[in-house]
Formats: sequence, C-alpha cells, structure tokens
Amino acid sequence: MKHVLKGRRSLAIAAAVTVVAGLGVATSANAITGGSGGGHPGISSAPWGTVDGQTVDLYTLRSGHDMTVNVMTFGATIQSIKVPDKRGHITNVALGHPTLSDYVGDFMQQHTGVGWPIPGGSGDTYFGATIGRYANRIGDHSFTMNCSDCSNNGIPYPFPANNGSTTLHGGDLGWNTKVWSATPLTDPHSVGVTLTLTSPDGDMGFPAAMTTSVTYTVTDDNQLKIAYGTTNNEAAGGKATVVNLTNHTYFNLGGEASGPVFDQLLAINANRYSPIDTDFIPTPPYAVPVAGTPFDFRAPKPIGQDLTNVSMPDGTAGTPTGPTYKQLVIAHGYDHNWVLNGSGNRLAAVAQDPGNGITLRAYTDQPGVQVYSGNFLVGDMTGTSGHIYRQTSAFTLETQHFPDTPHHIGQAGWPSVVLGAGKTFSSTTSYKFTTEGHGLHVSF
Repeated sequence: MKHVLKGRRSLAIAAAVTVVAGLGVATSANAITGGSGGGHPGISSAPWGTVDGQTVDLYTLRSGHDMTVNVMTFGATIQSIKVPDKRGHITNVALGHPTLSDYVGDFMQQHTGVGWPIPGGSGDTYFGATIGRYANRIGDHSFTMNCSDCSNNGIPYPFPANNGSTTLHGGDLGWNTKVWSATPLTDPHSVGVTLTLTSPDGDMGFPAAMTTSVTYTVTDDNQLKIAYGTTNNEAAGGKATVVNLTNHTYFNLGGEASGPVFDQLLAINANRYSPIDTDFIPTPPYAVPVAGTPFDFRAPKPIGQDLTNVSMPDGTAGTPTGPTYKQLVIAHGYDHNWVLNGSGNRLAAVAQDPGNGITLRAYTDQPGVQVYSGNFLVGDMTGTSGHIYRQTSAFTLETQHFPDTPHHIGQAGWPSVVLGAGKTFSSTTSYKFTTEGHGLHVSF
C-alpha cells in the first residue's frame, strides 16, 4: 500500500546517516553460525551504517538450500529475498534499495517533507518494512477509544495526517523509521533474528507504551516465517491501545526490476474484498463479493488480466459522496483489502512466475490481506540491481487486520484491534518458496 506525497517542503533529511562503504548489498562480517550451503542453515551479520548515531546491522539468513534473506535493523526491514528458480538460477524476488541512506531518504520523507529523490516522485515506498503501530489507514487521522476495563474509554486520539486526511502506516515517524535491537537465533533446521522495539506512550499520538518483537526465521525448506508479538505495558486497568502489524515486502517473482508483474499468476483465498472511497478508506457495504469483478482471484489468473478493466462491475455503486469512481480508478489499480476465508493459520494466497517457475505460498492467521500493485512507483528510484522501478513492478501481500478498524470497534464483521492494558497481541505470517512448472495448481 502506497503513500502519495502532497505539498512537500524543501527541507533537509532530519536523520543523520552514515553508510558503511561497500555494503550496498549483503556483506557478512560476523559469522554467527555457518551454513552457506550443504543443507545447513546459517546466519551472519555486518554493520551497514548508522542513523542518528545508532548502528544499523544487516543480517543475512541462509536456508542451506539456496535461499538467502537480508534483514536490517532500521525499520526491521527485509532488504532482499533470494531464491532458486526452476533452472537453479538464484533470483532476488523482493524490491529494495542498495544502501542505507536510500532507505532513510525514502522512509523519512513524510516527516521531513523532502521530495526524495525528486519532487513529485514515488513517495514513501515502505520497501520491506515492518509497519506499526497501525498498518494501513485510519480515517480522519483520529479515532475515539471504545474499550471496557480501561482508563481511556471514550477518549479521542488525533494522529498525524500523513496521507491526505488519513493516517497511514502509523504516521510519518512510524516503526519503519526506528532502529530496532537484534538477537540472532539458531537451531538445526532454521536461523532467525528477533528485532525488538519499545514505543512510548503517545508515540505518533497512540496511547500506551508498548514493547514489540518481530522474528524473521528462514527454514531449511526455503520458508520465511514472520512472528509478531507486541505487549501493552500499561498496568491492569490502564490505557488500551490499537495495533495492526504487517510486513511491506514488494514481490516480483520474475526477479527484482525484471519488469511488470502482469503475467505473474495470483490466487487469493477470499470471496469478498473491501471497496474504498477516494481517501482509500473502506466504504459501505464494507465487504462485497469478488465474483464477476476484477477482484476475483479465487482461481489463479494473471495479475494484469483485469487490472485496467474498468468495464467490469466492481460490486459497488461508486463512492458515497462526489463522483462515481470505479475502484480501479480510485486506487490506480489494486490497493485493497481482501477478506480472507476461514480462520487460524491457513493458506491466504499463492503466486507464481510462469517463466521461471518460482512459486510463493503465503500463510497467515490474520483476517485480511492488502494487495497493492505498485501503482505509484514512477521510475524515480533505483533498486538493488541498479534498475528503476515503475508501476506494476511488484505486488504486495500485506497480511493484517482491516483498514480503519479503529472506527468500527465492536461492530460485527470487524475483528478487534484493541489491545488492553497488560495484554499481548501475537500473529504469524509465512512465505514459502518452491519451483513448479506446467501452471499453478491451487486448492484453498
């Protein structure tokens, strides 16, 4: 999901950044455990520079079967995901930046108002970042707490309006702009790193102090697992808060900067999606059937098949106020929440590049997935391979709660995002990579 900058000011980047020379891509300085191959997982780390005097480390997680994931402590961000294709060629399937300063310039531009790299450019991309406290949008950049057994019931909370009139991805200094602490993890079949962040009461306007951990694990069967855990540190009876966490990796299974994802196949385990208004906020009836619309991915189809097909009905009568816009026109493509079928940890989506056979299966225990087709990438950013990114250069599978849920607390069909004092929220998402040929076979 994308942020569009409006009315940028000409300011200097606020964060002081030092970049370690020669570390534009993963360079391992400290081997925590071996496993560069031979079926044994391995992990190493290297300093990647500093942000405001804080050291940023780049961790390299290896499956032992040709999968490598780079994770940095700035923003608890996935910098690259390299997996083998059906011919054994190693392919980076995640969009990203080559240097730390690029990430800081990208992620901090909302806060500084800088048009980075150029005015009118792509805006904050959130490439690979951990998003919090609240992923997706909160309408009118505010909400009123509705909770029982809490000290802040009925209190309104205003937030930064960093996406028009809405608050996007936790505000202009969300968790993607923080340096997280890191602890490596190893066992015989996987390696990982746990990234931890403490967020004070009032951070970006949100109530209650919180401690959050995100654990990235790479297994020996080429699976990337993401486990989230966040605790409201208030004492019993204290302030409740709201939380919605996700990862914002952009996938291109044909390879980072390989071109549009039009022909890549996608299937989503959802019978309904959430239509939006012109502020990208869910609008009544909030969830409509995908059948007969461009949003029907119940069976695999090319992402680009209906991406521009505004002649198809989209299940809505337009926005509740103003002109009647098609959903694909509002979002410039796909930037919507799909209401996932079922509950618990289940298969949410499957994608494949037909050319190289790389297949991605996404599993989650979350109620929704935001699919974004890179609609606002305008060709002003150079990726890790030295090529630029443009519209439809990738897609996201952001597993999460529904956008704007804080305005629907307690309403039927809206799983709660309220986290009471002393309570812990946890969730898991995993991305499993394989290679397959002769089409994509999916059974939800």
